[in-house]
Amino acid sequence: MSHEVKRGRKYDQVVAGAREIFMQQGYEGASVDAIARAAGVSKATLYSYFADKRQLFLEIASCECQRQSEQAQALAQSGRTVRETLTDIAERLTGFVLSEFGQSVFRLCVAESERFPELGRAFYRSGPEQARRCIAEYFRNAVAAGDLDIDDCEFAAEQFTELCKAHLWTRLMFNMVSEVTPEEVDRIITAAVDMFLARYGTGSAR
Repeated sequence: MSHEVKRGRKYDQVVAGAREIFMQQGYEGASVDAIARAAGVSKATLYSYFADKRQLFLEIASCECQRQSEQAQALAQSGRTVRETLTDIAERLTGFVLSEFGQSVFRLCVAESERFPELGRAFYRSGPEQARRCIAEYFRNAVAAGDLDIDDCEFAAEQFTELCKAHLWTRLMFNMVSEVTPEEVDRIITAAVDMFLARYGTGSAR
């Protein structure tokens, strides 16, 4: 199976329609017919850009991660305090991984890991790995400014990402709960930022 995404005149149109349907219905609930209707293209046009629904879904997921990474990067350069910036980044991370869309991405990658291992690798490189690099770059800038004290910014970025998933993500993935409340999410975000700054923050950042 080829996973090379083809670009063309209606690529953005197809992606916009697919994003709308996937965000509303997740991977399993979304049909190619519904995606084509939302995009205003024929199924033949859709398949001229993407080999199948899996490839299209992972492209949307990667684009969404890219968009959130760029927004987080812009926030990191806005001159806000370290605590405010970390809170913003945590809100975006939890918003994605706890969403039905984010859970669908993970479940698809796991379900297809044996038959199509390149699916998960492709998403990881363009999604989580890119987000980690963005966060690590912010950490390096904060270290240079004297706001954080970190030796390994890449590892610290991994740690912060995991802190933002604590308690809630595994429960959702294993169907222990069907949804989480805003209060529960706020608790996790606050705890993640507090714990990270307790370990890596300097006097001014804490």
